[in-house]
Amino acid sequence: MKETALNTAGHTKDTATGDNAAGLTAEQVAFHRANGYVFPFRAMDKADAAGYRARIEAFEAEHKENAAQILRQKSHLVLSFVAELVRLEPVLDKVQSLLGPDILCWSTSFFIKDSGDKQFVSWHQDAQYWGLEGDDMVTAWIALTPSNISNGCMRVVPRSHLQVLEHRDTHNKGNMLTRGQEIAAEVNESQAVDLCLEAGQFSLHHERTVHGSKDNHSADRRIGLAIRYIHPAARQVVESRDTATLVRGVDRYGHFGEEPRPRFDMDPVAVEYLEQLLSKRAGGSYRRKT
Repeated sequence: MKETALNTAGHTKDTATGDNAAGLTAEQVAFHRANGYVFPFRAMDKADAAGYRARIEAFEAEHKENAAQILRQKSHLVLSFVAELVRLEPVLDKVQSLLGPDILCWSTSFFIKDSGDKQFVSWHQDAQYWGLEGDDMVTAWIALTPSNISNGCMRVVPRSHLQVLEHRDTHNKGNMLTRGQEIAAEVNESQAVDLCLEAGQFSLHHERTVHGSKDNHSADRRIGLAIRYIHPAARQVVESRDTATLVRGVDRYGHFGEEPRPRFDMDPVAVEYLEQLLSKRAGGSYRRKT
């Protein structure tokens, strides 16, 4: 099946998984570069998405209050099924059209909103607090449940990636971002595009694209995984040393330390590695349950 042309909101016709295992069209690449996002594409079928959701919820049931902290940052280093998700071929095929054949996964974060959850994500630009230098970065946001207006789907402001905006930390407890980061200016929400996705679909957005999301007032959870992919030429300019996972091609630059892949969920060796990594970065923000 051939994809239809983009409409003015950057929305493409979804394709079957097999047909989707290819790169972006020239039109899609041009739209992403001009507007800072493009969607939707299929990473997996709905049954596979439901399977990953079941694994996440089983993990939450086992680890209880500690699960949210583990899922928050670089969980692909301790959970084998997340290590699978960052290596999905249909996703990497699309990312390769933007970054080239050499791709690193720099980080992963789950964004989970329960039914009736008042949590939100403020308008922000990722690049403002990543500490990375370079322009070859892209986020793939994979929906493991439907993500729509009623449950607080991601929203983006087209062409906002063309400028760098000042941010401030609010430390708002309802904000899902670590420090409640938000743009220190009013955002014209009338320009925003809702990136509605079916379970198993994903979107792509530029690291400077202004984006956020509202609360979930639906009857079900909203579960999404944000995967930050970068070209190996990128550099960390805030931390003394950073790490990343090579998921396709080769790393000819060596700017990032190589990360190990977990042998199984909560592999003790992998857990210890991530504990040390995040403790150095944020003074111990990651804690495993003993």
